[in-house]
Amino acid sequence: MKKIDFHTHILPPDWPNLRERYGYGGWVQLEDSAEPNKRNMTVDGKFFRAVKDNCYAVEPRFEDMDATGVDMQVICTVPIMFAYWAEPQHTHDLAVLLNDHCAEVVAAHPTKFLALGTVPLNDTARAIKELERCKSELGFRGVQIGSHVNGTNLDDASLFPFFEACQALDMALVVHPWDMLARERMTKYWHSWLVGMPAEVTLAISSMIFGGVFERLPKLRVCFGHGGGAFPFTVGRIQHGFDTRPDLCAVDNPKGPREYIGHFWVDSITHDADAFRYILKLFGADKVILGSDYPFPLGEHHPGKMIEEMGDEISEETRRKINYRNTFEFLGMKEEAKAQ
Repeated sequence: MKKIDFHTHILPPDWPNLRERYGYGGWVQLEDSAEPNKRNMTVDGKFFRAVKDNCYAVEPRFEDMDATGVDMQVICTVPIMFAYWAEPQHTHDLAVLLNDHCAEVVAAHPTKFLALGTVPLNDTARAIKELERCKSELGFRGVQIGSHVNGTNLDDASLFPFFEACQALDMALVVHPWDMLARERMTKYWHSWLVGMPAEVTLAISSMIFGGVFERLPKLRVCFGHGGGAFPFTVGRIQHGFDTRPDLCAVDNPKGPREYIGHFWVDSITHDADAFRYILKLFGADKVILGSDYPFPLGEHHPGKMIEEMGDEISEETRRKINYRNTFEFLGMKEEAKAQ
């Protein structure tokens, strides 16, 4: 059965010295490592994380794809590269660099990769401009954004024109957690990634629901990473809060959260079969997309293996939807979905 890994990240093998290019620090660079087939991501010369060559080179990805039965990857940048904190013109310039690299990878290997762009969401007009370029010049079907913009949640009125543009241009939108909240309380035990990420996704979903984004833009296609975070397991509480305190919750949208289940997608990353069963039941087989968070440690190292091990519990038709058809549907590639 065909298998598309919808959630994978990639970096260019190199890029200009951004501190010199823009005149101030805070930027990520790739530097050589003493370890073979690895490089170090640094910020202002300080170590951030080590990445293997499958993060910045294409050939190792082919080996991993062959080993795990993945036919195609949807590639997008690493969230730290969003750089929403920077001057908007510099965030935009970096987005162009990253998007051009993804486009080059897809052009060189069109049967192996699809791509999602990145946009300077810290400036709505620039974000729309790059969104338009991603569609018209690069041929992308969607873009990836962060779960907030410098602490501004996704219900903020300043972001709504961008969401309108995504719907008008028929561009899919993937929301990925980044710059996790309460970092000062999550420095130990890797809590920013273990606890902060699910919380970020939950806040993004709830903000878009309560803010009326889905109500006002019913054709907007949005997928939330990491299985929808903690939202599937807290939606009962969120709905109960909406029902009992509409004076606090229903201030921007009169409809409850449960009414929007089925209006957006989530990926399959749960690392737990029972959790996966629940999101499949909650969202439906049409709204769950296979994703691994490749090539990072918190990802599913063998994309789709957990689902495969569930055997006949998951029907062949449902597997087909999760493994590839839902990716095509989400990206607006309906003919490809029908043909496969």
